[in-house]
Order: sequence, then C-alpha cells, then structure tokens
Amino acid sequence: MLGNLIGVLFDGVAYGSLLFLISVGLSVTMGLMNFVNLAHGAFAMLGGFVSVTLMLRLGVPFLVTLPLAFIASAVVGLVLERLLYRRLYKATHLDQVLFSIGLTFMAVAIATYFYGPSQQPVVLPTWLRGQVPVFGLDLGVYRLFLIGVVIVITLALGYLIERTRFGARIRASVDNQQASAGLGINVSRVFSLTFALGSGLAGLGGGLGIDVLGLDPTFPIKYMVYFLLVVAVGGAGTIKGPLFAAIILGIFDVAGKYYVPQVGAFVIYAMMVILLIAFPAGLIGRRQ
Repeated sequence: MLGNLIGVLFDGVAYGSLLFLISVGLSVTMGLMNFVNLAHGAFAMLGGFVSVTLMLRLGVPFLVTLPLAFIASAVVGLVLERLLYRRLYKATHLDQVLFSIGLTFMAVAIATYFYGPSQQPVVLPTWLRGQVPVFGLDLGVYRLFLIGVVIVITLALGYLIERTRFGARIRASVDNQQASAGLGINVSRVFSLTFALGSGLAGLGGGLGIDVLGLDPTFPIKYMVYFLLVVAVGGAGTIKGPLFAAIILGIFDVAGKYYVPQVGAFVIYAMMVILLIAFPAGLIGRRQ
C-alpha cells in the first residue's frame, strides 16, 4: 500500500513537472506580456513532431532532438510574433483568444495533413526504459529523467528572469513601455525574444513528453485546458506559482485516475476549484 502511494506520488510529480515545463512559457506570455495565447499547445505539438520526425525518419538520437525541438519552436514563435502576434498586443483579450484559437485549429489541420490523425509511434532509447531501485522502490528511469531536466530548467529560468539584465528588461518593458524605451531598451526586441523563449520551452516540453502525453494532431486542443489550469492556479507571470500548481494538479490527476478511475478525470477540476477559491489571485502572484 505504501509502495503504491509513493509510486503514484512519483508519477504525479513527473507528470506535473512536464505540465510545468510546457505551461511556464504560457505563464510568461500571459503574466509578463499580458497576451492570452491559446495556441501555446501548438508550439508544444511542433516540438513533439520535430523530435519524432528526427528520431524515426533520420535516426537522430533522442537527446539531440530535444534542443532542436526547442530551437524549431522558438524560431516559429519568433516569426509568428513578428508577423502576427504583435499586432494584437493592445487588442482586447477576446480578440486575442479568437485569434489564437483560430491559429490552434490551423495547426491541427496542418499536422493532420502531414502526419495523419493517428497517434505517433515513439520508441525511447534503451537507457531511458525500465526501472531503477531507489531506496527500495523501483522508479521509472524516464520519469526520473523528466524530473531532473525540469529541475535544471526551472533553476536556469528563474535565474534568467530574476537575476539577469535581460530579465530586468522584460519586467521593465511590461511595467512601462514608454519609460523603458526612453531608457534605451528595445521593447519590441525584448517582447520578441520573450515570446520565442516561451515557445521554445513549450516545444522542449512537447519533445520530452511524447512518451507520457502522447502525440497526435489534437494535442493542442486535448491539453489546452491543462496548461491554462496550471497558469490560472499558479499565477501568471511567475515561475514558482505554476511549478507548485503543476505538481499539485499532476499528483491529484494521477491519484484520481489510479484510486477512483470512474471519476478520476474530474479530480483535477475539483482541485482547481478548491485552489482558486483559496487563492483567487493564484498560489503566487507576480511581484510588482
């Protein structure tokens, strides 16, 4: 019984870590750039398809595909930000939602055209399969790998946003664009790079999560609500908030589906309601 509980907690943390990695980019764009981007999952799907295509068709090692998935999603995000997104920064949230949901359906149609509607087959490298004993418990190697990668990225991202000049420029540009421009900050470039960073992280998460989340053209729609839940519960514009929210929601989602499979899919929504009632502004609000 105790072993099962620890196993569920471990799987929940791994699942939550993956949700966080994909959602943190949405937290940045929503909280720092004030843009509601419902097409965020499309960048994660792009990263997943880049990783799968490189592995299955070109024989590229899995670890090598991950930075390439990040770069591909970041470049596409940068191009779309330059061409489309920046035109809607000052638009209403309804316009932003309608635009980004339309972009999501376009991404689904394009993925279906090139890859078909079925789930993509994924074969992880041998060293990521199986289990390893940890304190007497057998834990999945792949999930341990996921947690380790997310820890490193979380620390690096927190340092980038809170401790570097670029992070200071992001916060200054969001708080007062005119004053920032007067101080010599290229606000347009800062927003473009920030959007590209968020898109790249989503693509990296999509590549990492192909064995846990699966990959098919409906991915952006299937997980859209999950990404929004993480940001809404954790608090947009922060790093720690979505991290805590993703871990909590991931644990309860896995536990619900394991212990009460009949209603397991609704447990995460019940937890969301409880957390939003207790923390209406999110677990950790963005510092001003």
